Formats: sequence, structure tokens, C-alpha cells
Amino acid sequence: MRTLILSVFISVSALAADAPKAPLMAGAATSNITPEIGGDIIGGFLPFPSTHIHDELHARCLVLDDGKARVALVVCDLLGIHRSVSLEARKLIEKETGIAASNVLISCTHTHSATSALGDSPRAYVSDMKLGDYQRFVARRIADGVKRAANLLRPAEIAFGTVEAPEHVFVRRWFLKEGTMPPNPFGKIDKVKMNPGAGNANLVEPAGVPDTTVSFIALREPGGRLISVYSAYGLHYVGGVGNAHISADYYGMYCEALKKLQSGGESDPPFVAIMANGTSGDVNNINFLHPRPSKPAYEQMRFVAEDVAGKVNAALAKVTWSSTAPLDARYRELGIAWRKIDADLIKWAKETEATTPRIQGKADLPLAYAGRVQRLAEASPETKAPVQIIRIGDVCIGSSPCETFAETGLEFKKRSPFPRSFMVEIAHGYYGYMPTPRHFELGGYETWPGTNNLEPQASVKIMDALLEMAAEVKGK
Repeated sequence: MRTLILSVFISVSALAADAPKAPLMAGAATSNITPEIGGDIIGGFLPFPSTHIHDELHARCLVLDDGKARVALVVCDLLGIHRSVSLEARKLIEKETGIAASNVLISCTHTHSATSALGDSPRAYVSDMKLGDYQRFVARRIADGVKRAANLLRPAEIAFGTVEAPEHVFVRRWFLKEGTMPPNPFGKIDKVKMNPGAGNANLVEPAGVPDTTVSFIALREPGGRLISVYSAYGLHYVGGVGNAHISADYYGMYCEALKKLQSGGESDPPFVAIMANGTSGDVNNINFLHPRPSKPAYEQMRFVAEDVAGKVNAALAKVTWSSTAPLDARYRELGIAWRKIDADLIKWAKETEATTPRIQGKADLPLAYAGRVQRLAEASPETKAPVQIIRIGDVCIGSSPCETFAETGLEFKKRSPFPRSFMVEIAHGYYGYMPTPRHFELGGYETWPGTNNLEPQASVKIMDALLEMAAEVKGK
């Protein structure tokens, strides 16, 4: 009897292995990356220990197979990951699933209510580091999530869609009335101010425009239920969490809200919604001209999440489905220079540290930047800045390892050889803000050394590389 069962099992397995693949296969899964309570929550100038987990953090994973190549898309509920975490995760993925490391896109949402996967010294300006315990855990769980998604590969149809959601995204860099700009931490006067205060009587105009479009790629079983929706929206984060709470912010709430809207969303295997951060380095959820009243914890992020999920769900009814989507990818590491620190700034930093009293539990901006400036001055001449292109049929995704300004994402959409294109930020590493050269001239928080860590031409060099790689995959 045992021999008969074994023979049947071998026969069925052989038939499955010999069965022709569908033109497109897709599988999706989530992997829990929630840290222990007590780790430092980062995102502000003073890290503080978490005391509660409001909602779990996840790596949300999608794997696609066109019969010739496989790609994996991963979004983590983290402020950012160090480049070395991405390297370790992709090494594990390639070894355990056969998906090429260059075909795996790992990005982060930039939730400000998570502990650090940037390492013990998140302001250490290095491209390579030895991983800490939580970093190794995150890399392992990313690999597990991709492996699980690959295990769930099944015939699929694909569709691309967009929806407009302008009411949630606002440029946060503003010109102010002459003579009203406060000095920055270095004692200088910028031309624009980040977060000038909602309802500020001195507001003149924002220094840019947001990307108001939610782009999404949907996968479903042929003619059947949804497998996954991978979305990207240029909203920095929403915030408004409970005190010292860990939370995935609106990104996680969006995923749960979209799942609830699906018939059979909880069926086995469950539907997996994914929300990546688009290009939002100069954008947030604050309407500075028309401020909203204060709300209880989590209320605003739930409002945004459910509204965007509803818009995407409605758009899903109008998309056109296809059974094919050729896959391809390109990955490079660019030798972009770290931000150069001149002698006068070093002198200022040392004098500031020598003369400023340190008060426990209080953030002092000049003191904080004095430390950042000196550490940045010690960085090696060049980074290893990861950039990537993922082609999925006639859709092209470009990535940046920085908090990327909206105008960079809009430029990529306009200049990409693929009419259906969008960018995902904070991918494969975290290198701070990446203003365009125009914004460097304006100054402001996002351009300060220690907030911005790369040379002023970084956005130009990354755009050039993305467009070159996009042309390569387009030409195949």
C-alpha cells in the first residue's frame, strides 16, 4: 500500500512538473516583521522606546513568472532599510528560490512608527555594514515572504490602472512673506520652509507640486478573484499614532481596507494588497492653507487609507486584463558622492558642540546637525547607491534609495519610454532626502547636510541611469 501511494505521488508530481506553464503566473504573501516592544522608534530627532504594538508590521511580497523570468516586488512597513539588509535578503532569495537578486525590488513605506532597520548607527554614512539582530531578522523574513509567494504561483491575468487622489497630498515646502523666514539650525536664512505651520498668515505659495496619482498593478486568477494589487502613491506618511506605538501607518490600513473590499479576500490563499511609497520627499498630508481640526489617534490615517482603497477598488472594475506580461529588470549601484562638507561648516559644528548644553530628552536642532555634519564629513568619497528598473509588460517601475521629490517622479513618468511608468522610493537602502538641483538653491530642511546626504546632482544621475536602463529593457 505504501509503495502504491508513493507511486501515485511521484506520478502526480511528474505530471505537474511536465504541465505547460501559463503565459503569466503570480503569487503573493505577507511576512511579519514586527519587532519586540522596547526597541527605539525612529523618525524624529530623538529616538524613543516603543511601549505598544497597535498593528503588526509586514513585508508584503508579490512574485511574477512569465515562463522565462521571475521578478519579486517587496514593500516593508519600515522607515527604511540599510543597503546591506537588501543585499542579504536578495542573496537569500536568489539562493532559495532561484529569482535573480537583480530582479527583486525591496522598498520601504517610510512609516515613522517603526523601530530601526538602519543599524545601530542610522546616521553612519556608510554603504556597507555588519547587520544587527533586527536587520538579520528583517532580511530573513523578507526572503521567507518571497519564498511563500513563489510557492503560491498560479496562472494569472494582469491589469494596470491609475486613480486620482489629490485631496490627501500637499507640498510641504513653502515660500513665505519677505522678512518672515526663521533662521535654520546653521544660522542661515533659507528661501523656503518645510512645514511652515497650517494656517500660517505668512504663506505665499508652495515650492512644487505633488504627484496626485495612485498607480497600481493588479493580478487575478483567470476570470476569477484577485491575487494581489501592488500600488504606489506619493504620500510621505499620515501619522497621528498613539504615544510610543508601533504602526504600519496608513499603508498597512490601506492594505487591510482593500482586502476587505474583495469578495473572497480571506480565502486560501488570501488576497494581498501592497502600498509602496511613490515620490513624496516634499509632500505630506497637511493642508497648510485650510487646516483640519485635530483628530484622535489613527482617525486621519484610517480616513486616508479607506478613501484611497475605495478609489482603487472602484478603478479595478474598469481595467483591461491581459494573460501575458513580459518581465525584465536592471539593477545598478551608482558611485554618487556623499555631500561635501566645507571647513567653515566643520568649524561651526565643533563650536556648536562645545558651547551648547545637552538637556536630557530635549532635541536641539543645531546640536543634532553638528553631530550629523561631522559624521558626514568622514564618509568615504562615494556611495553605492542602488537604482533599479522593473518591467512588467508595458509597465515600468523605477526606484530610488532616497526620499525623492515629487517632481523627480513626475519627470520619470514623462520621460520614460514606457507610457505606463511610476517610481518607488526608499528602495534597497536609505540615503536621506534627494532634492533636485532647483531645490538645493531654495534651501530648507530637505537640503540641509545631515538630512540630505548626497551631492546636489544625485537626482540627475539617478534619473539618467533609470532612463538608460528603461531604454535597455524597452529595446528587448
